[in-house]
Amino acid sequence: MSSSCCSPDGHCSTGTAAVEPVATVYAVSGMSCGHCKATLTRVIGELDGATGVEVDVDTGRVTVTSAAEPDDALIAEAVDEAGYALTGRV
Repeated sequence: MSSSCCSPDGHCSTGTAAVEPVATVYAVSGMSCGHCKATLTRVIGELDGATGVEVDVDTGRVTVTSAAEPDDALIAEAVDEAGYALTGRV
């Protein structure tokens, strides 16, 4: 009898649990245009662990997707260095 990674009900496993991405929403002040959106998307997207960035200039919200809980201080520093202000999580 051979062993299989699949259970009798058809679910397969390689022994590693799937990691759900974490989406964290931040309030950022100082954004007013497409340039702001592009800048923040770039600087936050370059941070280790960030797998996605969505910037909504109209609401002042930035959603950061990552594999693990993000480092708020690191994100705040990147936002600040870009000329904006992270005012907290939403």
